Amino acid sequence: MTTTENSATAEHPTTAATDPTAPTTRPTTRRLGTTGPSVSSPGLGAMSLSGAYGPSDDAESLRVIHTYLDAGGTLLDTGDFYGAGHNEMLIGRALRERSREDAVLSVKFGATISPTGMPLGFNGRPENVATSLAYSLRRLGVDHLDVHRPARLDPEVPIEETIGAIQEQVEAGYVRHIGLSEVGTETIRRAAAVAPISDLQIEYSLLTREIETNGILETCRELGIGVTAYGVLAKGLVAGRSGDSGGSRGMFPRFQGENLARNRALLEQIQGIAAAKGISMAQLAIAWVASHGEDIVPIVGSRRVDQVTSMLGSTAVQLDERDLARIDAALPVGAAQGDRYPTALMGQLDSES
Repeated sequence: MTTTENSATAEHPTTAATDPTAPTTRPTTRRLGTTGPSVSSPGLGAMSLSGAYGPSDDAESLRVIHTYLDAGGTLLDTGDFYGAGHNEMLIGRALRERSREDAVLSVKFGATISPTGMPLGFNGRPENVATSLAYSLRRLGVDHLDVHRPARLDPEVPIEETIGAIQEQVEAGYVRHIGLSEVGTETIRRAAAVAPISDLQIEYSLLTREIETNGILETCRELGIGVTAYGVLAKGLVAGRSGDSGGSRGMFPRFQGENLARNRALLEQIQGIAAAKGISMAQLAIAWVASHGEDIVPIVGSRRVDQVTSMLGSTAVQLDERDLARIDAALPVGAAQGDRYPTALMGQLDSES
């Protein structure tokens, strides 16, 4: 993690009435499944505010959070392991200046990391649920989380035990809703048999469409579970990022060698749609995900205020049947070249098993 620390109190940014660069488009409102909270769409993914894809600056990161919330955004998605706790502390600083009700806090837990930030595995034991929650509440400076979810399936711990432990925290008032992340259909069903599940967080984008055909999206809809889609910009590939553009992108197979060239060529096929509408490829990508159902909420990472403005602008994009057909023809399921994670990390995805 590389960040620029700012010990001063965050300055609340000006609103659109006084700041011409502030977003003029507001997010829409969707519900996370049949039992979850109402949230803004798109949601703000906070991982990149803690150096995941290159150096981040705390002062700008705080402006990003405030700009999103000021524009009517509510959903802040983080993880207790993002920046080894830095991300939660950053969000906590922003929320000190606001009402707790301004934000819907969705927190992943359980990923274990090394001092260098490299992933080591996952701890889904019931006792770790309470410990992780305690740290999250303290870092965020709140008395409850809106959604708490295991970041991955712990192969050594039955999902029923992990979900049961979160349900105990729901009953104690420290958690409002339970989510899942990157799990397959069998695990989804087993978890839902223990407690109500608000949403499944999983990668879904122009280049990652497998949930449409592997039963995951179908199962979620059958059970009334929403989908919070991350990786909507394909880790920056949709925006033209390359593997050597900073941070960890170079570790992803889709950013390597011939894979990168192939994936860029695929995206070039639909650039004309974005150009004809006067929007960016990123806005097209966000709108495409959102167009696939009111039960899907795109989660988009932003490191700068102008990226928040662009992200929120996607809500005004209308994709007609012809647009969607052209995109389907150019980017069918499985078109992307290269796995979405390195081999070791792919092995940790229950959703891929």
